Order: sequence, then C-alpha cells, then structure tokens
Amino acid sequence: MIRGPRIGFLDAVERLGNRLPDPITLFASLTLVVIAASAICARLGVGVPHPTDGSVIAAVDLANAAGFRRLFLEAVRNFTGFAPLGAVLVAMLGIGVAEASGLVQAMLRAAVAWVPRAAVTWALIFVGVNANVASDAGLLVLPPIGALLFASMGRHPLAGLAAAFGGVAAGFSANLFPTTLDVLLAGFTREAVTASHLAPDYSVQILGNWYFLAAATPLLTGVGVVLTHRVVEPRLGPWEGTPEAIAPLTAEERRGLWAAGLAGAAVAGLAIAAASGPLRDPAPSLVDALAPFFQSLIVWILLLFLVPGIAFGIGAGTIKSDRDVARMAGKAMSNLGPYIALAFVAAQFIATFGWSNLGAIVAVSGAEGLQQLGLQGAPLLVGLILLTSFLDLFLASATAKWAVLAPVIVPMFVLLGLTPEATQVAYRIGDSCTNVITPFMPYLPYLLTIARRYDPKAGTGTMVALMLPYTLSFGVAWTALLLVFYALDLPIGPGVGFWMP
Repeated sequence: MIRGPRIGFLDAVERLGNRLPDPITLFASLTLVVIAASAICARLGVGVPHPTDGSVIAAVDLANAAGFRRLFLEAVRNFTGFAPLGAVLVAMLGIGVAEASGLVQAMLRAAVAWVPRAAVTWALIFVGVNANVASDAGLLVLPPIGALLFASMGRHPLAGLAAAFGGVAAGFSANLFPTTLDVLLAGFTREAVTASHLAPDYSVQILGNWYFLAAATPLLTGVGVVLTHRVVEPRLGPWEGTPEAIAPLTAEERRGLWAAGLAGAAVAGLAIAAASGPLRDPAPSLVDALAPFFQSLIVWILLLFLVPGIAFGIGAGTIKSDRDVARMAGKAMSNLGPYIALAFVAAQFIATFGWSNLGAIVAVSGAEGLQQLGLQGAPLLVGLILLTSFLDLFLASATAKWAVLAPVIVPMFVLLGLTPEATQVAYRIGDSCTNVITPFMPYLPYLLTIARRYDPKAGTGTMVALMLPYTLSFGVAWTALLLVFYALDLPIGPGVGFWMP
C-alpha cells in the first residue's frame, strides 16, 4: 500500500502493533494471560471492597478444575451471547442485500454528484458523533459506508472508515439530542447519591449533561474533519485501488432509487407507528417510553436496508426473483466468515476477563487512588477524565464502568462541592475518547475485517495508529471545552451547573 509522509510516532505504533500475532492468536493469548493473572491474584488474596455494600470483590482463580470446567461448558454460550455478534449478522444481512443489489453504490454516486468534496467529511463525522442516539447501531453502519464513500471519490477508504469510527466511538457521548445512555448513566448516578445519604434533597437530572454534550458535537466534528484532512489522509497516501467510476446514473438506477425511496419511506412510517404503539411503554419520560423501540433498532436497520435494497433491485432490474435475494443474503454472510472466527475467540477472552473480577478490581483501585491525590475543582475533573480513559482500555462498557465507579466517585465529588452531573460528564469524556484504540472494544474485530477489504495486511497496529490521533485530539478538545464551561460557570444541563447548591 502506498503511504504518504511519515509520522514517526504513529509509524512506530503501527510497526509495534503489527508485530503482534494475528488478532485471533492475540485474543487467545490474552485469554491465557487472564487465566494466569487470575490465579496469581487469587493466591495473593487481591481484592477490594465493593463500593456499594462493602462486600469484597476478590480475584477469582480460573486456573483450576472449576475454571477449566466453566470455560468448556460455557464456550458456546459465550460465543452466541457475544453482544456484537447478533447485531452484526442481522444488520449486515440487510446491508449486504442493499450493496449487492446496487443500491449503496447508486446512493454513493448520487451523493458524490451533489455534495461538495469538503462537505462529505463534515457530514460523515457529524452523523457519526450523533449516531449514539441509535446506541451501537452507528458502529455497524457508518464505518463501512464511510470507507465505500471515500473509495468512490478516489480517496483512501481507510480514511473514510477512520472518520466514521472516530465520530461514532471517540465522540460516543456527544449528541445534539438526549439518548438512552443519558437515562442509564443518570440511574447509576442517582443510586450513588441516594446510597451516600450526603445530599438527601438533591435530584439528579436525566438531561443534566445535555447542554455540554450538545456544545461538544460541532467542536468534535470540526476537530475530526481537520484530523482526517491534515493527518490521516496525508499519512495514508493516495489510494492505489481502482475507484468506482463516478458515471451518471442510468435510467434503470434512477427508477430503482425512486422505488427504494418509497420503500424506505414505508419502513420509516412503520417504525413511527411502532414507536407510537406496540414498541412504546407507558412511562412519564419520552426516552423511557421509547426504550423498547431503541432496543429493537437493529431489526429496523435490517429492514431499512433490506426492503429498499429489494425495491431498488426490482426497479433497476438487478433482482429478478426471490432466488436473487437469497443469493445476495448468503453472499453477505459468507463475507463475514473471518469476523465470525475472530468473534468466537474474542468472546472467550471477554468472558474470562469478567469472570476473573480483574476489571472491577482495577476500576475500584483507580477510583481510590484518585481520591487519595487530594485534588479539587478543575484538576479533580481532569483527573477523573484521565482515570476513566485509562480504565476504558480494559473495561469498554460505559455502564459497567460507571456502575463500579459511581458509588465511589460521586459521593467524593459531592463532598468537594461538585454536582453529580458534573462528575458524570467528566466520566463520559474519558469513557468516549479511548474507545477507538482499546482491544476490548467489542466491535474492533468487525472493523478490522472491514479494513482488510482494502488493506489485507492491516492489523491491530494499523487500527491503533489510524485512530490514535482521534483519541488524543478529541480528548484534548473535549477537556478544554469542559474547562471553559467550568471557568465561565456555564450550565451543563437544564438548571444544572458544576457546584452543589
């Protein structure tokens, strides 16, 4: 692959990372490392008190007969229960049909014809930053679309993948709109305040981070665009693959796009009807009421690509019968063979890491270490961002980390005069920025599979070097914005600031 100007640090990261074994071997090796570490920590009596009830979270020895038995008995369950697996397979079923029928290529050609070149990157990253309104769905849809879009313009597809992945994952908490993550995190924050008895009259606001996260959205979009244009694309160099010829749409393709548009509108109408009826719960909050709809988003993504894809194929003449649809769906699944193999090994690693309790021990120990530093105000918030960024390298789930950290961190910050919402927003910054470089990101195997379509030699080091600029720049920009809000005492949400009343 042709490369552009050398960037010494990133090149070193890539070389070092790519010297690691194949990701399948790497995850298998890490599983063995976790098992060995669990045995050592268990024999040394490593453990921490649970931040809520005081019970001991002790390291669990997996290098014994019980651990061996559990690994073998639950290996299949670990694989089938691996959270991204079902989502990837279901979503790619629809995306694969839409791609094979010609819909995706026709839409990209139409977009290239109408959208200015510079605006493409802006739109891709902006949509990515806001994609967490659909939970993890953006991670499935946008990176492959970004790669295809850049390739169709003669730009490096890995830059398109990086721009989309950076927006979705490194900017995960930022959004112009409230999301289900606001509800989930606020629930843990509220429980931590209640259990501490430090602020019995204080009510944690679900939208207590909304103003700040909305302000971060255009900031991160701009930073991501500059990074993509000035750092990522120059480093990757010119795309030596053959870009798809951007020819005018044929009459058949225009007819297919009209049919796909009508089909997409019908699916959207059905989704609105479902969100107003069977997929809506009786709850006072709109976000809570729509929880069933958000939980079914993967199925809607399937329909949103599958139905218009079939409609386009019929209109454009690329689908003649139901056998063509079945063939396209089968091909989409066959292309995911490498991902499925990698997902099996990654699932065993993540399961053993959870069984060992090592992640929870590291999180609680980190929180206690931060408490002992004696920081206050802005330095304390920055310290929490750095701690969370570090922990995110080992424990990727935003809610799992906050469930462990909140009972320790929130009361400590309240005692120092900071609101629970301010504590929570600092946590969300740290939780987002390192998502794109941690091997614990459940969707990393899927994204690596996409990258290898364009660079068969791409490895873990390639992905880390590609995404590290987004981690560093998003972290600095987001932290700087928080310090501006702090210095000017701006509200971070409706009726919520940094300081306790």
